[in-house]
Amino acid sequence: MARVKSRWTCQECGFSTSRSLGRCTECQSWNSFIEEIQEEDVAAKKGFAARLSLGAGAEMEASELSGAVNMEDIPVEGIESAEYRLKTGLDGLDEVLGGGLVPGCVVLLAGDPGIGKSTLLLQVTKEIARLHKVLYVSGEESAAQVKLRAMRLGVTGGSIMVNATQDVANIRESMLTSGCRVAIIDSIQAVYHPQISSAPGSVSQVRESAAVLVSAAKAQNIATILVGHVTKDGSIAGPRVLEHMVDVVLQFEGDRARQLRILKPAKNRFGSTQEIAIFSMTELGLMEVDNPSALFLGDRLSKLGRKQAPSGTAVISGGEGNRALLLEVQALVGSSTYPSPRRVANGWDYNRLLQVIAVLEKKVGLSLSHHDVYMNIVGGLDFSDPCGDLGIALAIATSLLDRSIDPGLLCIGEIGLTGEVRPVSALPQRLKEAARLGFRRALVPAGNLPLDFQLDQIEVVGCESLSEALLKAMPGFTLNETKKKVTA
Repeated sequence: MARVKSRWTCQECGFSTSRSLGRCTECQSWNSFIEEIQEEDVAAKKGFAARLSLGAGAEMEASELSGAVNMEDIPVEGIESAEYRLKTGLDGLDEVLGGGLVPGCVVLLAGDPGIGKSTLLLQVTKEIARLHKVLYVSGEESAAQVKLRAMRLGVTGGSIMVNATQDVANIRESMLTSGCRVAIIDSIQAVYHPQISSAPGSVSQVRESAAVLVSAAKAQNIATILVGHVTKDGSIAGPRVLEHMVDVVLQFEGDRARQLRILKPAKNRFGSTQEIAIFSMTELGLMEVDNPSALFLGDRLSKLGRKQAPSGTAVISGGEGNRALLLEVQALVGSSTYPSPRRVANGWDYNRLLQVIAVLEKKVGLSLSHHDVYMNIVGGLDFSDPCGDLGIALAIATSLLDRSIDPGLLCIGEIGLTGEVRPVSALPQRLKEAARLGFRRALVPAGNLPLDFQLDQIEVVGCESLSEALLKAMPGFTLNETKKKVTA
């Protein structure tokens, strides 16, 4: 016997209540509740409660444990090999995934509308279809629209099957009977479960539909990619449980002005979450950028060894995976006419910028309490590695003092609240990338020295404190002279 029940569910976090609320008590979002009609099977619920009433000491039948196996008996031969993974044809995407698609994995790809998610997946379909059968499910486009876009990208092949449906039961049947090795669902917010009464895209629909697709992928060992929408603040739409159900979560971001697309993992059960892939959107689709550091540094590389870099600039390095990335940071410091000066950070954590400014004032003696500070990571990339503290501090100091520095100087180091420069990880990758691009000098934490590898192309200078680092970066200046110029 089924009983109809009405519930109000937040579409941002999945919190459910028996009545409508103007503001969600869990995620604090406004006007996010939608009424959903649920049917409860009372008989099944009573049967489940009866099964739970068994005592903890009750003996269990051997058949109930038939699904459990000894860990020592689980075969793993070949699973860890590179041949076991399915190559996507895009080296950057394979690196982000940890070597390729693992059979049976479920990947959630999220990004802004029009950023290129469908284009990327069609290019992946083209490469995988050379050796394996691929199922492309389009819940937002018709089959003819998918073919037109595929023709524009040069995607052809008889191993690609297109299913333009939104019924998750139909999709599951196609996955189980088609014999495909890879399934692409575009998108998870467009499909619906026929037994759920709420509209497609709601929390209940997304959660239940994803559960069905994950179960089918694991049962048939099908590598499945789910396309997800994002909210206005950039987070993945739908319940947060969706990110826990999948194996890999990929964020596809972009700078529309420069046609750059950045793919980075937020979760990866089969590899590192520190890898990134950078693509450029062209008429022929997404093209991988082979040298992203040179792209982000721009004309600064042409000044190495010939000209001084303008004041307020520095080069920092990030990345803990196989690829290090060099970025240029710019700072602009100007007098403020307001009692509370402005602090603006683009591509960097705002609170960390405030911390660096506080250390410059307290431990170095730079007077910034009456100056506006604007900081920007060139290229539109969001950078969160603490090793960029030293470069940001140097950019702010040179902008305030109007000093030029060597454009071939690389700054690596995390700044503590006491003014010390703390050691960082993955220093060999960062220095080798800098030496490859022509940098000849690097400021690094003294705690990372001596180096356990030979690197003759670049001079590595250690520093223990921020004051020492600034004096080595700006030869000819002493700390007392710096204070006099600032206070004048």
